[in-house]
Amino acid sequence: MGDRRIPEATVARLPVYLQVLVEAAEAGTLTLSSDDLARASGLNSAKVRKDLSFLGTYGTRGVGYDVAELTTEISEVLGLSVDRAVIIIGVGNLGSALASYDGFDRRGFKVAALLDADPARIGTCVGGHEVRDAAELPAIVREQDVTFAVIAVPAGRAQEVADVAVAAGVSALLNFAPTHLTVPDHVTCRTVDLSTELQILSFYEQIADGPSAAAG
Repeated sequence: MGDRRIPEATVARLPVYLQVLVEAAEAGTLTLSSDDLARASGLNSAKVRKDLSFLGTYGTRGVGYDVAELTTEISEVLGLSVDRAVIIIGVGNLGSALASYDGFDRRGFKVAALLDADPARIGTCVGGHEVRDAAELPAIVREQDVTFAVIAVPAGRAQEVADVAVAAGVSALLNFAPTHLTVPDHVTCRTVDLSTELQILSFYEQIADGPSAAAG
């Protein structure tokens, strides 16, 4: 990649392209055109070509993009050329669902451990993984070289959990708790608030229903 800077909006779309490419490879497809990628991604082909040009990839005229090569290139740009260890902290309903998701392994991530502070959950098996005591977090991070943590605890505990994870050496957090987390500059944190996303969808649904529905 050299010193090329990839726009944040493009970075956000690269996982979508990667998903399409993985599915294409599983179906035995060897090449995809920009039109194919666009249709499967819900975008237009011009945007796809521009995004991929930031990677230095332009495809072959009349043929398209080699699925295996483009998969490798996007994986490398996203830092997925080696499996990354992830811990899931909080094994309630959401944490259990995440732990049972089979997409981690296929997308370059390995669930290193499930952690919870509830004695009733510790020692149980979820998604093929034994739930371990949250107090073991620093040791697990150190022993398995974990840099990613998924936080699926109640909002009131999320900051405390994040602080412990960061102190242990975690540098990337995916937060599912409906609260803002304060982290050091060297730590990347993304928050997924399901209720907020639903509220945004509600706004657009209200617009689609028309002024009369909004007034009602």
